[in-house]
Amino acid sequence: MNGNSTNQIDAEKLKTLKRLTAAVYLCQVLAFAFAGLPLLVGVAINFMKQAEVQGTWLESHFDWQIMTVWIALAGFALAGLTFEFGVGFFILIATLILMVYRIVIGWTALNADRAVKE
Repeated sequence: MNGNSTNQIDAEKLKTLKRLTAAVYLCQVLAFAFAGLPLLVGVAINFMKQAEVQGTWLESHFDWQIMTVWIALAGFALAGLTFEFGVGFFILIATLILMVYRIVIGWTALNADRAVKE
């Protein structure tokens, strides 16, 4: 096997992993319509495939996506705990806005074939 075919295999694997990363961003978007369940599916994919993206520019996307889920879960929990005090609604709105921001930033970087900068 020569160097070119090895590079082609790597390029094909990277292309597949990029599609998988896009699918996780789609899961994050679908979480708004399906009560958060796709968010959990997406992060499960992140954890199952994390070793495969290590050392590539897609690793930053996986880290970004996982952090987005942690932020969302913490925000939703805090909003739920403080809802009856009148603060929870504002925390929920802030969490949703932050999720949208992180999805847009990540998706934009992915489509430009570049790492996410924190």
